[in-house]
Amino acid sequence: MAVSIKSEREIELMRESCRLLAIVHRELEETLRPGMSTMEIDVMGDGLIRKLGGTPSFKNYGGYPASVCVSVNDEVVHGIPSKHRMIQEGDIVSLDIGLKYKGYHSDAARTHGIGSISPEAARLIRVTKESFFAGIRMAKAGNRLFDISNAIDAFIQPHGYGIVRALVGHGIGTSIHEDPQIPNFAQRRRGVKLQKGMTLCIEPMVNMGRADVEWLADNWTVVTQDGSWSAHYENTILVTDGEPEILTM
Repeated sequence: MAVSIKSEREIELMRESCRLLAIVHRELEETLRPGMSTMEIDVMGDGLIRKLGGTPSFKNYGGYPASVCVSVNDEVVHGIPSKHRMIQEGDIVSLDIGLKYKGYHSDAARTHGIGSISPEAARLIRVTKESFFAGIRMAKAGNRLFDISNAIDAFIQPHGYGIVRALVGHGIGTSIHEDPQIPNFAQRRRGVKLQKGMTLCIEPMVNMGRADVEWLADNWTVVTQDGSWSAHYENTILVTDGEPEILTM
């Protein structure tokens, strides 16, 4: 496993890429409303990325056809935008977006409630986001990868949710996916030692029901097997000598 340690110059480019991506997420959050098609969200996101001087990391990545992964309700990740899929009052919508700036990628995901959502859906979104923060508290130089995974798992388990195991977080830099892989569930193996200059994407994906998922016929959209709703929260972070720095906020 070759884990990339970024130089100061690379870190500054990563910071700018992440700053731009945070703007895209904020702009999209403000525009979400019932009756929008998921394709409208993608077109808007693509336009914002390019207007800010970036390029979409996901467009044509491995054949993925869009710039924004738009996943609704029981869709965990990698939902393909469609002009026929409308978001409705009470839905939850996960937006996973990558942006490339001067050769360096950023990656972040948020789950949003559309209009008035159920208390159960709101709790799922909140717990998923809070589990990310439980994990990054362990993302300090000298700790091990499993410290992050185990902290996320320990936070989520008391809530009775399913933690997706088929998909994990990852390193990031000149490639959108770099080593190491970062599971969101408890690990026995300690994994790599965290070092100053690592840039990582920590991204818990949490189901209201069981953890099991499956891929739809489009070979991209991942859904919960039991039809329960799912939430996703991700940021690109920088490991430092002290507290980790969240770059995509």
